[in-house]
Amino acid sequence: MFYEVELLREVAVLAESLDRDKLVSSRFIVTRLLEGLLSEKADEDLGYFLAVTGLKRIGKGEVVRNSGDVFFPVVFNCRMFLPHKGEILEGVVHHVYRLGVFLRCGPVKYVFLSARKMPNYRYVVGEKPVFLHDDLARIEKDVVVRFEVLGVRWIERREDITKEFMMLASLQGDLLGPVTGPDGLDL
Repeated sequence: MFYEVELLREVAVLAESLDRDKLVSSRFIVTRLLEGLLSEKADEDLGYFLAVTGLKRIGKGEVVRNSGDVFFPVVFNCRMFLPHKGEILEGVVHHVYRLGVFLRCGPVKYVFLSARKMPNYRYVVGEKPVFLHDDLARIEKDVVVRFEVLGVRWIERREDITKEFMMLASLQGDLLGPVTGPDGLDL
């Protein structure tokens, strides 16, 4: 689900980044804010940070005594994406395996669609493996697939600083399955 939220973040500005009058441009503060959101990527409760849609306010900076660095409170609007169980989404197939396929859906890199959740599809082995439906619809690499979200899990690994969501998908339902072929044409 896409939505907008108002957020508050503390943006750190190193002392050496201040000009001789101890001032810093709002452009520099916004750049630091965007860098922080890019490295943060997602939040377990809010979802993925997609875009800053509005800057509300940059507060007065507070100097940290020991370092001389300055922290500015920044209030802004941000567009978010948080997938929910039961939601209907679309994703692009990027790997096909005997047990199912992996899709990408927006910022979510790992959406697993099990072969068990693809009724009337059978796996066809070959140089380019594919799942083939009884009516000859194909699920293969680069095909866009409409699916229902069965489950969403937040993954946070400290060793490689990964913070993201993973999803389980299903084609059990009406109007679910391939939307466009690997060439981008509607099916």
